[in-house]
Amino acid sequence: MAARITPAQARRIALAAQGFCDPRPAGPVTARHFARAVARMSALQLDSVNVVCRSHYLPVLARLGPYDRTALDRFLYRSQRCFEYVGHEASITAQELHPLLRWRMTRTRWRRAEQMETELPGYVRAVLDEVAAVGPLSVRELSDPGPRTGPWWGQSRGKVALEWLYVSGRLAVAHRTPGFVTVYDLPERVIRPEVLAADTPTEPDAQRELLALGAASHGIGTAADLADYFRLPMPVARPLLADLVAAGRLEQVEVPGWGEPAYLHPAARRPRAVPGRALLSPFDPVVWFRPRAERLFGFRYRIEIYVPEAKRLHGYYVLPFLLDGDLVARVDLKADRAAGTLRVKGAYGEDGVDPSRVAPELAGALEDLAAWLGLGAVTPEPRGDLAPALAGAL
Repeated sequence: MAARITPAQARRIALAAQGFCDPRPAGPVTARHFARAVARMSALQLDSVNVVCRSHYLPVLARLGPYDRTALDRFLYRSQRCFEYVGHEASITAQELHPLLRWRMTRTRWRRAEQMETELPGYVRAVLDEVAAVGPLSVRELSDPGPRTGPWWGQSRGKVALEWLYVSGRLAVAHRTPGFVTVYDLPERVIRPEVLAADTPTEPDAQRELLALGAASHGIGTAADLADYFRLPMPVARPLLADLVAAGRLEQVEVPGWGEPAYLHPAARRPRAVPGRALLSPFDPVVWFRPRAERLFGFRYRIEIYVPEAKRLHGYYVLPFLLDGDLVARVDLKADRAAGTLRVKGAYGEDGVDPSRVAPELAGALEDLAAWLGLGAVTPEPRGDLAPALAGAL
């Protein structure tokens, strides 16, 4: 008979696995702290939206507290400890995962790139040769980048070639500029030699290990939760989960209310409490798989960037607020850099929360975020049921 894990225990296990029970640094945040945070998450998702700040900075802030973003950039792109690839969408992982993702590099298909190879024979090879000869290049630095064909998805032929070479493993991301422009280089100039020389596992073996990594970073989850971590198809994930259970690397358990089996990682911590507060990026692993966020926390969350303003329920860029192990509120934020203020365009409490408890903690978290962003004030607007209490606490 499967062991039973209560929903409250499952929440705490999930948060501990993500690093929310680790002590925050007492002094300056160092590369050692960054390494610990990235290892807990396994994948740090990237996103270009800069309404508050680039999204990948926020999960590290949520786990470590204030830190130097330039130091994080150095760690992620200059230390040769991490690399960027399509793990969970575009994301940053430890370089040791490179062999586990090679199957994706060989399996990737992109019709537009394949069409371009046919219509412009030799062009992709010329781009690769130029990077090899010149060194790290962005699309705008190519000798023949080609014109863009539209403002959003109309990528130039140079960008298509570089992205195609990247996803197929023939180029790697060297770094990103302060404006988030991708700079590409040869893998041997980005990835450590011993990592590139490591044996390539079979596709099932690599996928099994990625599934196990997702389980370690989630602590506990359904098959869909664990498969989503590295975007593995469910028909692939299910038999691999059975393998991991049979090998004792996962335990199948029951969580009342989940309606399907859950899988517990044997190294998962079971804390009695998860104290503290944090604002979460929309792409934080705690909430990036929306069905899991709803199952764990009863927190229905949808990003509304592409929803017309009049139809948005909560706002353009909404961050969930984690307090003492539960998601208790959400805030629509904008860093108004010209005015030097963090604008709270909307503040909403979850059903049943006590505004007198939540608002002061949220106010403190917002003030901390504003200070970290170099903004001198937090400016609340009167939208949302939590807005009055929040305004009173600021």
